[in-house]
Amino acid sequence: MTQPLLRTPLYDLHIELGARMVPFAGYDMPVQYPAGVMAEHLHTRTKAGLFDVSHMGQVRIRPRSGNIADAAAALEALVPADIAALKPGRQRYAVFTTDDGGISDDLMVTNMGEWLLLVVNAACKAADFAHVHKALNATCTVEMLDGRALIALQGPAAEAALVALNPAAAAMRFMDVAEMALAGVNCIVSRSGYTGEDGYEIGMANEGAVAVARALLAQPDVAPVGLGARDSLRLEAGLCLYGADIDLTTTPVEGALEWSIQKSRRPGGARAGGYPGAQIVADQLADGTTRRRVGLRAEGRAPVRGGVALFADEAGQVPAGQVTSGAFGPSVGGPVAMGYVATDHAAVGTRLFASVRGRLLPVSVVALPFVAATFKR
Repeated sequence: MTQPLLRTPLYDLHIELGARMVPFAGYDMPVQYPAGVMAEHLHTRTKAGLFDVSHMGQVRIRPRSGNIADAAAALEALVPADIAALKPGRQRYAVFTTDDGGISDDLMVTNMGEWLLLVVNAACKAADFAHVHKALNATCTVEMLDGRALIALQGPAAEAALVALNPAAAAMRFMDVAEMALAGVNCIVSRSGYTGEDGYEIGMANEGAVAVARALLAQPDVAPVGLGARDSLRLEAGLCLYGADIDLTTTPVEGALEWSIQKSRRPGGARAGGYPGAQIVADQLADGTTRRRVGLRAEGRAPVRGGVALFADEAGQVPAGQVTSGAFGPSVGGPVAMGYVATDHAAVGTRLFASVRGRLLPVSVVALPFVAATFKR
């Protein structure tokens, strides 16, 4: 028997707002509201969109010694990111790697002063928790924070909307994290998100989620936005979707994520290696890879979707790679996609051909992102 869909604390609010609900990662989630995906996407780019991301996993890692450095060192055995240098009140992107260099999930890591907070993908959270608990249990307590909600406020009007609830939000910079009260609710706020826009992610106890969401939606430039626009926004921003653009078969270097491996964790660094698949990743950093994640622009207005094969020649005889994510980009005014191509076809400007419904459509390799990020540095 199939399991009934889970609901986030904002489910009733989504229904009240007229959301169309769909199954996603075991949850009943809003894919769009009456305005529609295109309008929601453009509203986020020009004003501010509010997203429910409470389905994602939140994990607390607390060092048994009481020394946060011990928790950072323990986590570095699972990820290639520099966690030891992460200062209190700061956040960093990381990936869990496997013994063969693949990616089992991507995540955000925050130093909360006395403990680390991980935010992981919804579909992976049970496996991630088991993985971290098994590896770190001897030195840390590892707790899944099931009673926590998470919402994202994204767009150029996000700061003004949040400052209306707490002026302290204005002083935050990209990847800062702070604890503050919003609408009378104690929250953990990070200046981050997954749209390429300036904005915030806001965590709180489940029982406070509706009050915070309503307070934000009461701001004149804030509108609810569903999963449909969230996907097109992150794609325009050149950001990976786990399970599509990165997975167990892709390495951080193939996925163009080597920026997430800081100098201290690379060969010759102070704490080089020590994570699963480190030698494979080190070899790829030194020697390159046979394929690479790239941006793709198709001619015309028809989207080139994930799974579409790419060829180097117009006759479709020379395989070049595969599209992993694709959609119409409302801000770009045309189709955008990402995919993996053989390294000798990965240079910007390379012309390829996508097999779409029996036709070979021309596409070009382009630089990522499609829309420049507006993070407040």
